[in-house]
Amino acid sequence: MTAPRTPRKAFGRLSLPERNYVAEALRTETVGGVLLLVAAIAALVWANIPALSDSYESVSDFHFGIGSLGLDLSVAHWAADGLLAIFFFVAGIELKRELVAGDLKDPKAAALPVVAALCGMAVPALVYTVTNAAGGGSLAGWAVPTATDIAFALAVLAVIGTSLPSSLRAFLLTLAVVDDLFAILIIAVFFTDSLNFAALGGAVVGLAVFWLLLRKGVRGWYVYVPLGLVVWGLMYNSGVHATIAGVAMGLMLRCHTREGERHSPGEHIEHLVRPLSAGLAVPLFALFSAGVSISGGALADVFTKPETLGVVLGLVVGKTLGIFGGTWLTARFTRASLSDDLEWADVFAVATLAGIGFTVSLLIGELAFEGDAALTDEVKAAVLTGSVVAALLATVLLKIRNAKYRKLTEAEERDEDLSGVPDIYEEDDPAYHLRVAAVYEKKAAEHRRIAEEMEAARLAEVPGGAGDEGDGPA
Repeated sequence: MTAPRTPRKAFGRLSLPERNYVAEALRTETVGGVLLLVAAIAALVWANIPALSDSYESVSDFHFGIGSLGLDLSVAHWAADGLLAIFFFVAGIELKRELVAGDLKDPKAAALPVVAALCGMAVPALVYTVTNAAGGGSLAGWAVPTATDIAFALAVLAVIGTSLPSSLRAFLLTLAVVDDLFAILIIAVFFTDSLNFAALGGAVVGLAVFWLLLRKGVRGWYVYVPLGLVVWGLMYNSGVHATIAGVAMGLMLRCHTREGERHSPGEHIEHLVRPLSAGLAVPLFALFSAGVSISGGALADVFTKPETLGVVLGLVVGKTLGIFGGTWLTARFTRASLSDDLEWADVFAVATLAGIGFTVSLLIGELAFEGDAALTDEVKAAVLTGSVVAALLATVLLKIRNAKYRKLTEAEERDEDLSGVPDIYEEDDPAYHLRVAAVYEKKAAEHRRIAEEMEAARLAEVPGGAGDEGDGPA
């Protein structure tokens, strides 16, 4: 007779290695998100101060590079196609790690973030399409509100000082990885107008060489960095967006450990490159992409033009309903159920936070309306507006839930036996309970000693001491 199958808990406790990985990744992403926020504000200030706005356009449009190789690009273009390749390289490594060692390894566990991410992209696209079909706008920007900016979202968390439990943080991180994957596919499939098959073939050969060198165990950045630049250049000239080269190389790295290894090559390289991506590449992209003219009239236009209104509604309403609805449907129609420690209000707050779309949304906005500078700037303003609205709503909701989060976090961090490992990961270990018993016995002995000293001091204050009969009243 087989034992009854217990329902799988959605947002249940992470394993200790996964929890440590998520904590480390989120620390870096949070710092990068703060830098991203600073860069975006700097861009808006630079582009909107009359004395400086001309210099912003001059720097953004300044061209340099090797024209004979088709790489004479503007500064803004280098930031979007060049620096963002580093961001997508890290995204590729994250995706590979999730597939071989993270939540996406187990199809049952992967169902929740995958369905949530798909719904969180499909519903915003649908909201944009309906808004523009009804208002007679362009349908070209349907993909703009589909992306979530994990760094920006975590920057909001850092600023408001809330303490999400690790399970919800992991969900947000995994959701963003899956979101990035589908955003990459959207860019590759829908924003490739024409192909240069010779350059594309060269890029494929370069990727094959990259893969063979990895399999042969060849080491040295001086081998892979030049090869990566060649692959990137060929991919750019092929007509496929150049950031796809970064994703492809990230996916090729080995992200599982072998005997004698503390970290896989993928994790090691991600650890080295992530600060470059979060601290330099993405903030510079934001600096040269977020600089749009903001005025009362421009902000009013965001809510009156169908293209821009569709982006705002897609990010604020579509993202929230899509992710929350996808999560609820997965729990409703599968064996998964919500963790006993959480409520659906917690999931809704995180879904609202995912409505912050910035980096990839700005990139897709540039691709969708290429050739129409005015509409491109308006869509960028809509991305910024929608992201700010989503951030404000998420801040209110997370603050309301903050007391509950704090209790969950304190429970996750408790280490009564002082072993360096949270107690919740040691509850099935008899040695843990012996260590806790020893700690409490030591504390009990200390309290007895204090009580005895206090009692002795109290008795010493009684004239003649206690029990000395016939010496007169005390």
